[in-house]
Amino acid sequence: MEEIKFKRPQLEDQELIRSYFQKAPSRSCERSFIDVYLWARHYQVTFAIIEDTLVFKGGDEKLEFSYPAGEEQNVKRALDFLMEYCESQKKEFRLYNVTQENFSQIEAWFPGEFELEYDRDQADYVYESEKLATLAGKKLHAKRNHINKFKKLYPNWSYEPLNDDNVEECFQMALQWRNQNGCDEDAQKNAEMCVTLNALRLYKELDQKGGVLRVDGKVVAFTIGEELCEDTFVVHIEKAFSDIEGAYPMINQQFVEHEGIHYQYINREDDAGSEGLRKAKLSYRPVFLVEKGVVTRHDFRKNESDGSQ
Repeated sequence: MEEIKFKRPQLEDQELIRSYFQKAPSRSCERSFIDVYLWARHYQVTFAIIEDTLVFKGGDEKLEFSYPAGEEQNVKRALDFLMEYCESQKKEFRLYNVTQENFSQIEAWFPGEFELEYDRDQADYVYESEKLATLAGKKLHAKRNHINKFKKLYPNWSYEPLNDDNVEECFQMALQWRNQNGCDEDAQKNAEMCVTLNALRLYKELDQKGGVLRVDGKVVAFTIGEELCEDTFVVHIEKAFSDIEGAYPMINQQFVEHEGIHYQYINREDDAGSEGLRKAKLSYRPVFLVEKGVVTRHDFRKNESDGSQ
């Protein structure tokens, strides 16, 4: 078979990539052009259109593909093509970021041929927007206390949407946050900050929504997100100064109240395996997790063990 021509996502690919995601709506944060485009360089992600579906390829030496995005009949044809392609390359067939809905589909077409191994570190936390906005109920009592303490400590606070007038202040605040949090000594933190700065620089071009929190007129927190599907909004970025007590819960609550309340769910992405982040995300009581994992074929491992590959 001919080599598939993959390319890195560019800004001009936005309409094309979004059009395929719209054919296969998902609550997984990876089904977002913004997420794909801003992280593509760091993870060396590329894409191709295969059998009229959108397929991404991971940047490592293994042949690893995303689950094809497109209309159902085309997805099956794309899977057949990718399996044949991996066989021609004498490589294991692997799909990453596969949700339970994806796996149910592939299991219906190829019963018993594949297995899905979940990666808990990649599971997205999804919340009811109304609960994040109101923080009602006993389980979120501590969160309400954080908000009330913030308002008491900083009576001269204000919230506003991200716009042309304040985006540069957010950019400067992000640079200050980078210096305070040792991003230059941590490769992952540095990559995340590059993504944050690019998101601010391109907030209009990428059609993002953002929120800004001020104390005494100074930007102390901001957040950025977008519509993921009809009933779900995803928060991609959230930054706050740690010395402003309660700034994180405050920007979280205010942003959902003003920008996300019209959606049933808010996806706040995964915890990347960070114990502290996991504890914080669980404390907001997610209504469910979008679990994702890697799909492989049963027969490949069998063939490897008996030397037939």
